[in-house]
Amino acid sequence: MVLAVASLFVGVIDLSAGGLLTGSDDWWLLAASRLPRTLAILLAGVALPICGLLMQQLARNRFVEPSTAGTVDAATLGLLVVTLLAPGLPVLGKLGAASVFALAGTAVFLLLLRRIPLRSIVMVPLVGLMFGGVIAAGSGFLAYRFDLLQALNGWMIGDFSGMVAGRYELLWIAVALTAVAWLLADRFTVAGMGDAFTTNLGLNYRRILAVGLALVAVITAIVVVTVGSIPFLGLIVPNVVAAFVGDNVRRGVPWVATLGAGFLLACDLVGRLVRFPYEIPLGVVVGVIGSVLFVHLLLRRPGAPR
Repeated sequence: MVLAVASLFVGVIDLSAGGLLTGSDDWWLLAASRLPRTLAILLAGVALPICGLLMQQLARNRFVEPSTAGTVDAATLGLLVVTLLAPGLPVLGKLGAASVFALAGTAVFLLLLRRIPLRSIVMVPLVGLMFGGVIAAGSGFLAYRFDLLQALNGWMIGDFSGMVAGRYELLWIAVALTAVAWLLADRFTVAGMGDAFTTNLGLNYRRILAVGLALVAVITAIVVVTVGSIPFLGLIVPNVVAAFVGDNVRRGVPWVATLGAGFLLACDLVGRLVRFPYEIPLGVVVGVIGSVLFVHLLLRRPGAPR
């Protein structure tokens, strides 16, 4: 709550509590820009870490999340393809295309995991990063060929500076889908124990897996369409929460949502204040901090070199 209030009053244009009390134009600034931006950060900070939690549970690997499994890159490719083929398509149409590509990319990633012998848990995110790199290379070639590099860069770097009223509302759908994930949390916890265990309990493992992947794909696509890519957020936050509350998805979801929103707000304030009045994109700040924490998690795993 403290970070959210601070976010409302940080910006190039001064916004003060006194101005709000006197009924000046500060109310217009608050409603049109500052409040939508803060809400967008909160909603994205809730949705993406829960995506990471679901992927880690279903893939049974602590180093998997949308940006290390090719999901984000596939969603970006979907946006690029629909921009080339149907540039006048409404936002919901672009969201649908990005969701289909994200779901297909995640499914291919899981198929690769089944076909490649994995001798270490670190191989899983490495395979995902290489797979995502191949997709990103294809997207870069298409964008260069059709002069869409600027649009592609906008989707690949999470930036909340353009969040105003009317541009962030899709994120409410993402939060609604995270609520669905919370309702199905017990089933995802069981599915994380494997196909045989889930079947012995009378549940359909493939159906649970399909539902989980669909939720991850749509939520990721919504965030990419609205604000762009935010790397490592879905990896760091669930790992920190799991160190305290364990692998129970139902118990972990509220903590993941709270910590994710707070972490994203803190990173946004850093990006806005370091070079004030200029701004560092939020995706860059989260990527730098997240990569350091990612390396720290790798070194802390059992059997890691010291």
